[in-house]
Amino acid sequence: MLVATIRPTDSRTATVEGQDLPALRADLEAQTPAGWVLVDAPVIMKPGGLRIIEARYERRDGSKEIEADDMDALTGKVPDGWKMLSVRRV
Repeated sequence: MLVATIRPTDSRTATVEGQDLPALRADLEAQTPAGWVLVDAPVIMKPGGLRIIEARYERRDGSKEIEADDMDALTGKVPDGWKMLSVRRV
């Protein structure tokens, strides 16, 4: 028997603009929903010191386990919008 840990793969984006990078970063952190992680925040530099950050968040909560007799069956049980993180034999 194989047991896999899976989690949702939801993601969302947010954009902030300003000149103070630490303040922009704090704004993005404040916008992070519970159970989500800020995974990418590239900075776009504009004339006059304007900075634009187009951030991407990914959901990291909601993991659960699924079971199957073999890897093919286990892979087939992963729902759309979910990702397999690990597999162990029990």
